[in-house]
This record gives sequence, C-alpha cells and structure tokens, in this order.
Amino acid sequence: MFLAKVEGSVVSTKKDASMGGRKLLILRPQLVDEKDPAKFRPGVNTIVAVDSVGAGVGEMVMFCQGSSARLAPGLKDAPVDAVIIGIVDSVDVLGKQIYSAKS
Repeated sequence: MFLAKVEGSVVSTKKDASMGGRKLLILRPQLVDEKDPAKFRPGVNTIVAVDSVGAGVGEMVMFCQGSSARLAPGLKDAPVDAVIIGIVDSVDVLGKQIYSAKS
C-alpha cells in the first residue's frame, strides 16, 4: 500500500467495457521526506487509479497497485493497475502527527 494526494480526475467515454461507471482519479504519491521525517514530499510521477471508496480532490488516500489492485471488490476481471482502498484520517511518523484530515 502507498499514500497519495488526489490531484484530479480523468474522464474517458470510450474504454474497456469492464471499466464502465468507474471513477478514475489522478494521484500523486506522498513520501516521508528523508531529510525531515516530519513532512511529506511529493513523488515525481502521477498515477491514474480506480476509486473504490468515494475519495475526492485534495484528500490523502491509500492505494495499492498490481495484482493487489484486482483484489478490490468488483475488479477481478478489470484491467486495473491501481485502486484507492482508503481515505486517510491521520499519519504519525516517529511519534509526530505529520498529516491530519481535520486540518
């Protein structure tokens, strides 16, 4: 599992039939900064992921990739490489809260 910020959405009217009705979001992975573990640093890449939990732009989410993504309900036969599996409430690193959805 990985952490990411939702940065946007993708709309595709023509796609594989098994992807019909699925919300697609653009994610930017968030990495704990090795120089200052009290902060995140954004990853350089972005990922398109299927939203299985009702996430929205600006939220911090957990996602998984690869064969694990197809284990999410209803995705077994879908051509999916990344799926959002949770909306993050808070993140603690080394005893310090570095993210809170409430702030």
